[in-house]
Amino acid sequence: MIRLLAIDIDGTLLDSRGRLPDAHRDAVVEAHARGIEIALVTGRSFHFTLPIANLLPIPLTLVCNNGALVKTKTGETGLRRLLSRDAARRVLADMREYEDSVAIIFDRPSGHDERQMVFERMDWSHPHRRGYYEKNKGFIARAPAGLAEMLTEDPVQVMFNGSVAPMRALLSALRSMAIADQFSVAITEYEARDFSLVDVNAAGCSKGTTLADWVARRRLTRDEVMAVGDNLNDVEMLDFAGTAVVMANATDALKARGYRLTGTNDAGGLATAIGELALHHRGHGGHRG
Repeated sequence: MIRLLAIDIDGTLLDSRGRLPDAHRDAVVEAHARGIEIALVTGRSFHFTLPIANLLPIPLTLVCNNGALVKTKTGETGLRRLLSRDAARRVLADMREYEDSVAIIFDRPSGHDERQMVFERMDWSHPHRRGYYEKNKGFIARAPAGLAEMLTEDPVQVMFNGSVAPMRALLSALRSMAIADQFSVAITEYEARDFSLVDVNAAGCSKGTTLADWVARRRLTRDEVMAVGDNLNDVEMLDFAGTAVVMANATDALKARGYRLTGTNDAGGLATAIGELALHHRGHGGHRG
């Protein structure tokens, strides 16, 4: 029996145009009405997650920044896994060639919203960054000095983004660092758009490890968890869940891992999976990939 539903946002809950399909909303709301807890598990920061969460008129658990933060819709924090500021400084120093593609994310109290994300040289006019900037510019500030000097507290994460090839090279370089055991790395790839995000989080932090911790706190078991995702940063979450589903629009590398397959995010795939596997509706076509 499914008692907690963990749902990725981009490429899963939202369609390819970044909208919430009615079928997905209705399925999630019905699942909640049937007593199933709903968690949005995302690489997004809290402030970028909140507008989507507010489209769902139900209580939600928000697992943000690839597992670094667990919050409610009203901002109460249930769990934090922050990156050591020393590890963050070393990452910035060793990956200096990517300084035009990096920002630091913080979890700061109300009243400091403009400093939740700090950057030094990020080019926000880039086509894949411009929309994000326009939606979140109230939370973004330019560092008045070097970015490393902004690390007066432990950050949520160090975030890189750019084209696929350089981000893959960055991923390899990060994993080869002498202090690689002091942080974890998650990559999210959109090959069709030639855009990737690489997030450096606390050691051992991922969507999967945080979901496992949260499930234990809720006194549930992994067999009572269903997770749905579409990208590489969802692997640990999907591996943890007793019922793991990937979207038909998922990356090929994810689909190759043999998880259960549902339809695309433009064809109501999330609603299909919830209906068949959590609500036990008849006539849904989820199947193994």
